[in-house]
Amino acid sequence: MDATQLIEDVIDREGGYVDHPADRGGPTRFGITQAVARAEGYTGPIRELPRAAAASFYRHRYWQAPAFDRVALRAPVLAAELFDTGVNMGPAVAATFLQRVLNALNRAQRDWADIAVDGNIGTKTLQALDALLATRGPTAETVLVKAINALQGERYLRLAETRPANEAFLYGWLAHRTT
Repeated sequence: MDATQLIEDVIDREGGYVDHPADRGGPTRFGITQAVARAEGYTGPIRELPRAAAASFYRHRYWQAPAFDRVALRAPVLAAELFDTGVNMGPAVAATFLQRVLNALNRAQRDWADIAVDGNIGTKTLQALDALLATRGPTAETVLVKAINALQGERYLRLAETRPANEAFLYGWLAHRTT
């Protein structure tokens, strides 16, 4: 699976320049914050961030660096969900969701050993994913996506409950689903 369409879809969804007063991340362009743009080497005004630069940042920071591209080789729908979750909540949060679910689905470590819930997808996380897919068959990917969606929804709700300004975003967060 190539992430190009996922990236184009998120850029289209996020739109151009936005400076919502309730957004703690500050102004964005194509969903890229100034902090992310600076971390990726962009020095110009965020309002003028080129679309191609945003696409490059998404590919590097939200697809390749968290190893969602490696997940895609095994479970492309899951990888798309991890990408989407990573864009909205951070790649480490998405990876942590996956690791938590893999640990909860290993039947008390009968199918594979628990893995570290560290937000980094490495060899052990990928081996656990491979084991789940082999053990549970074609429905395993769907179950993983549902579990990650449940964790994502709970986190969105908690964000709105603990910071009322986030209520401005809750409906949109919950309305958007990649799967």
